[in-house]
Amino acid sequence: MAKNYNTGRKRRGVGKFLLVLLALVVIGCGYVGWKLLTPYGPQELAGKAMETSEQITVSEQEKWIDFAPAKSIGVSVIFYPGGLVKPESYAPLARGLAEMGHHTIIAKMPVNLAVLKQNLADDIRNAYPEEQFVMGGHSLGGSMAARYAASHPDALKGIFFLASYPDEKGSVKSLGMPALSILGTKDEVVNAEKYQKGRSYLPEDTVYYTIEGGNHSQFGDYGHQSGDGEAGIDVQEQQSQTVKTISDWLHGIE
Repeated sequence: MAKNYNTGRKRRGVGKFLLVLLALVVIGCGYVGWKLLTPYGPQELAGKAMETSEQITVSEQEKWIDFAPAKSIGVSVIFYPGGLVKPESYAPLARGLAEMGHHTIIAKMPVNLAVLKQNLADDIRNAYPEEQFVMGGHSLGGSMAARYAASHPDALKGIFFLASYPDEKGSVKSLGMPALSILGTKDEVVNAEKYQKGRSYLPEDTVYYTIEGGNHSQFGDYGHQSGDGEAGIDVQEQQSQTVKTISDWLHGIE
């Protein structure tokens, strides 16, 4: 009897150990998943850019954030955020374009991943049927914007990329629309090999602009992104150059 009792106790001990081990594995996987899916959020500059003024009306819709200038000129802008970056983080960029007279709309993506709803631009275009749009995005957002453009060849007047590039599914090479690509010299997030390959999917007359000292993170205002290089300029300067470059490009389209 003693032998059976000891055997049963050992089995119960092994069972408890396995349950504890399983619980630790589940907790560990949950923590890793939480860390991987925790988005970067807006900083002080972005918070201020979200405020409505006499010149710019900022409004939050269910699926996007709207930056409407008091007087719109030229084409409007649809913007897709980078992966795991909250849309509010791009408020300084959107506000800057709105101050130049361009109605600018930042898409809100499911769990902050544009790959999950690349056709969200349909909803935005349907909400403003009288407006003509260019489209662009940062990082993953730019790639998904290109896929949208490729599958809607007559929907847009142009496309732009911030630290981003199209892939084969998002080739805009033969669409006959203007394209703009902006990259910082301190960007260490963009895959250089894929970026160069992506150029083969862009039109020959694509406008390329390099921001000296700019990095990946400062196209938005969400802090320093893991793995990125240290910028040689501040976020305001990178935002300013980005807004001016896009605005000049837009004037060429108009």
